[in-house]
Amino acid sequence: MKGWKIAYKAFLTDKVATIGALIIIIAFLVALFAPWLAPYHPNEVADGSIRLMQPGTDGHLLGTDQQGRDILSRIIFGTQTSLISAVVPVVIAAMISIGLGIIAGFYQGIVGNIIMRLMDIFFAFPAVLLAIAIAAILGPGLLNVIIAMIIVRIPYMTRVVYTDTLQESQKEYIEAAKAFGVSRTEIMFKQILPNVLPSLIVYSTTLAGVTIVTVAGLSFIGLGVQPPEADWGRMASDGSDLLMLGHPFVTFFPGIAILILSFAFSMIGDGLRNALDPYERSKVKKENVTAKKPMVA
Repeated sequence: MKGWKIAYKAFLTDKVATIGALIIIIAFLVALFAPWLAPYHPNEVADGSIRLMQPGTDGHLLGTDQQGRDILSRIIFGTQTSLISAVVPVVIAAMISIGLGIIAGFYQGIVGNIIMRLMDIFFAFPAVLLAIAIAAILGPGLLNVIIAMIIVRIPYMTRVVYTDTLQESQKEYIEAAKAFGVSRTEIMFKQILPNVLPSLIVYSTTLAGVTIVTVAGLSFIGLGVQPPEADWGRMASDGSDLLMLGHPFVTFFPGIAILILSFAFSMIGDGLRNALDPYERSKVKKENVTAKKPMVA
């Protein structure tokens, strides 16, 4: 617990990571209170008189789309979809990967080889193409996108856990635990797991940002959330035909939302890496001390 407290304090001293965490917290609050924050219903279609209204129009801060729907309201409700499609697959994939990676790393014989060779099959395909293929097979929809992203993320996260487990298994404290007759299950999940979690947490946070972009891409090509539900990728896709017609804001605002949220997760990932890695933490501390030293004339 002491190590986690030190990491927590180190994370708070990282201004960039703190900003990223603040953005994510705001995003979660926006998603939670979307029905009260949105000025209009996200799927409310108006008459033709208010279609494609420019940003700043009275009553429509970010303008309206080609169907007269308020863009701000749809972005607010789209936050729910983006967070669900980013966090849920990564969390589920991490839980599955913990079991697979630790078992494969601890049992390095037939069991470990079978698990990792199965993971290698997935590595043969680019992650984005594999996600597109799975989503196309399952069909469009948020649930199917989540399933596709879970399948795509498991091999990469399992590899991280597997690599760390191999390194931990060769250390003296594990050999000592075996000598004292500690059960394999206790060694794997009480001794090894706490030491492989930091790497997985950092990697998972970074993957969450990548997943937001990937899911938005699936929605952009019609394999994600379907109309009329609010989704940033779908909103960008619907507005792509209007880019050259003087209405780039229809695509611009959801695109900016995707960029900000995905970048925020990356900022947190970098901060967690520095906070959880003792070497990185000490290096950052030295840099801060050096920066505070007065210049000698």
